[in-house]
Amino acid sequence: MHAVRIVLVEPSHPGNIGAAARAMKTMGFTSLHLVRPARFPDPQADWRAAQAVDVVANATVVDSLEDAIGDCAAVLGTSARARRIPWPRTDLAAAAQQLAEAGAGTPVAILFGREASGLTNAELQRCNQHIVIPSHPGYPSLNLAMAVQVVCYELFKATGGAAPEFTPDRRLATVAAVEGFHAHLEATLQRIDFLKDSAPRQAMTRLRRLFARAALDETELGMLRGILTHVDELAERAEGASGGGESG
Repeated sequence: MHAVRIVLVEPSHPGNIGAAARAMKTMGFTSLHLVRPARFPDPQADWRAAQAVDVVANATVVDSLEDAIGDCAAVLGTSARARRIPWPRTDLAAAAQQLAEAGAGTPVAILFGREASGLTNAELQRCNQHIVIPSHPGYPSLNLAMAVQVVCYELFKATGGAAPEFTPDRRLATVAAVEGFHAHLEATLQRIDFLKDSAPRQAMTRLRRLFARAALDETELGMLRGILTHVDELAERAEGASGGGESG
């Protein structure tokens, strides 16, 4: 469980930070990351944490989501809203297995959004899967600490109350590496005019969704980057040949 990182994005109230820390510790999770909290440190966070004040004291505060998840192999985002382009969803039992497959010693993250508005579409696109907590359709609202409690409880239960058995033979690519691949992919597709006549944002969103389902490991990502590099080299030769023909 030490590899599981709970990430709160822009929490607005310090009491929610403390309550989330308490929810984490009751299930054996202690790694808390805070992205641009409105008020922290704050006595209310310590008060709401009760006996989990050590989790609050050791929380990592960062200025960007990239700083919180860049070294992670898998990222799961909590969301209660349907999206125009559906993203891969998972239940918490399946999520526990996905975290186990991330590789020994590699951190994995679960994102929780703002109290009022949750995670943005751009933030959810950084996730491999979306977690939706089942709730009554008439009032599907959970506060931040409740959501953290439910997710941590289900992960604790799914792993038998112990750390998952990691599989060292397949190490998932980190978020930073996958983002580098997406940037390379978009640049290459623009270079060969694939995105010229289509909607680039929608096309790239769908491609992100495709690769998120695949949960790329380091070897697979290296192969894809190699393919893109080869395409870039061929495009450069074609551009050079075209330019040479015109000058002649």
